[in-house]
Amino acid sequence: MSINDRDLVIKAAEAGAAVVRSHYGITLTRFEKSAGDFATTADIEAEKAILDVLHAALPDDVVVGEESGRTGTGGNGRTWLVDPLCGTLNYAVHNMLVSVNVALRTGTQVVVAASADPFADEVFWTDGAGANVRRDGVDERLAPSAESRLVDVNLDPPFPNERVFRAARLLADEGFIEQFRPRVVSTTLAVAWVAAGRRAAYVTDGHLRDSVHFAAGIALCQAAGCVVTGIDGQPLHTGAGGLVVAADEQTHSALLTLVENQRAGRD
Repeated sequence: MSINDRDLVIKAAEAGAAVVRSHYGITLTRFEKSAGDFATTADIEAEKAILDVLHAALPDDVVVGEESGRTGTGGNGRTWLVDPLCGTLNYAVHNMLVSVNVALRTGTQVVVAASADPFADEVFWTDGAGANVRRDGVDERLAPSAESRLVDVNLDPPFPNERVFRAARLLADEGFIEQFRPRVVSTTLAVAWVAAGRRAAYVTDGHLRDSVHFAAGIALCQAAGCVVTGIDGQPLHTGAGGLVVAADEQTHSALLTLVENQRAGRD
């Protein structure tokens, strides 16, 4: 029996999340990838579970996985972006702040996406028409809110714009301190939290086009009605790149001003 893309992305994310839960707290083999970056048995097995779901349903679709790279025959313009465990370092030290991210890009647009929290047993998902969270099989529409004033910043490299912007410098900016409260959870689950009203905003540097880490969260925020741009206020994947996603225009504008203050001080 066929399955639609919305149900498939949720099923795939849930399959990965189940593996992540099952491996939590046990000794995991680490596979070094680069300085300070590694995968674990949980990453690899969660990705396999996700790919098994996707390939069984749609064997001709391309899948790009963080750990296994590109698989599938392609040719139909459909590409799945898979991050089986975002927050590997958190997970490896028995911190539950992680997410499982799956997104489908058709042409240049992400059309369905899911970001699963394995330990809260929540799946944030979008079919492009809206953004929802599923708990115990029940869906609830996501509603962004800046009320908390909590802003998550990504302090992990790379920093392609470091000469004129570093997210870490926001934390010492008096304007930031007056308006917001910083958080650093080190997983893109925090991007989904902006769509859900649990964060006022999220800020990161980097080139994020076709990012397996960010594709799902960005799609969720766009579908939920958040304000989403690069760090220079330009459309995503243009200009300086990076990401400023905010629950409302006021928060977004305030953060862009703080980013511009850094640039003005270094030009």
